[in-house]
Amino acid sequence: QVQLVESGGGLVQAGGSLRLSCAASGIFFSSYHMAWDRQAPGKQRELVAIITSGDNTVYADSVKGRSTISRDNAKNTVYLQMNRLNPEDTAVYYCKASGVGGIYEGKGTLVTVSS
Repeated sequence: QVQLVESGGGLVQAGGSLRLSCAASGIFFSSYHMAWDRQAPGKQRELVAIITSGDNTVYADSVKGRSTISRDNAKNTVYLQMNRLNPEDTAVYYCKASGVGGIYEGKGTLVTVSS
């Protein structure tokens, strides 16, 4: 059974930082492309960042320059370091895995940025 479990969300003041983690099980992690999406209240789902199986990264313009996606294949974990957070970053953040076995998603972790 595939599981993606996000952690690291919470309440942070504007200007602060958070590191989100996503622990994967049930997949051959190193072969999967991993991504973080987010959905803010009343808004459409937005792709935040992608890291491919080959460690190439892509970022949404809204987080570029202040966020870093990384992966640790030995720990089957993908991270999203977010700095200089602002209230517009408030959202539920979802971890996604895409590979030959299919596409999987976690249940999300809530990030709330107070002004």
